[in-house]
Amino acid sequence: QLHLVESGGGLVQPGGSLRLSCAASESGLTLAGFTLDSFTIGWFRQAPGKEREWVACISRDDDERYYADSVKGRFTISRDNAEKTIYLLMNNLKSEDSGDYYCAADFSLLPRAMCAYRGSSLDAEGQGTLVTVSS
Repeated sequence: QLHLVESGGGLVQPGGSLRLSCAASESGLTLAGFTLDSFTIGWFRQAPGKEREWVACISRDDDERYYADSVKGRFTISRDNAEKTIYLLMNNLKSEDSGDYYCAADFSLLPRAMCAYRGSSLDAEGQGTLVTVSS
């Protein structure tokens, strides 16, 4: 099973930056030959009273990245499979970027499909980290 733990959230002023991290650990998977680089990874966010919004997704070997229009040019997703960590660098933050940010992983979905996913059957999701953009 793949476990994901997010960190790096906090309070930041508009125009500021944050870097979120998502640390992955695997239990039982290595025996079956699966490791982090077997999974497409994505970040989504959810604000109170709003639907889940995918912001960025990245392919297994980092050859494809997909971003929501609302964050394109401001957010950068990256991954370090050796360190088993996925990052989301967020620049020029706006108040509408506030919310709980989650990382998620799936073995089957490609990045564009993952960032359009509306179901509830991803292979792994973290518990979230809160980002508040306010002056």
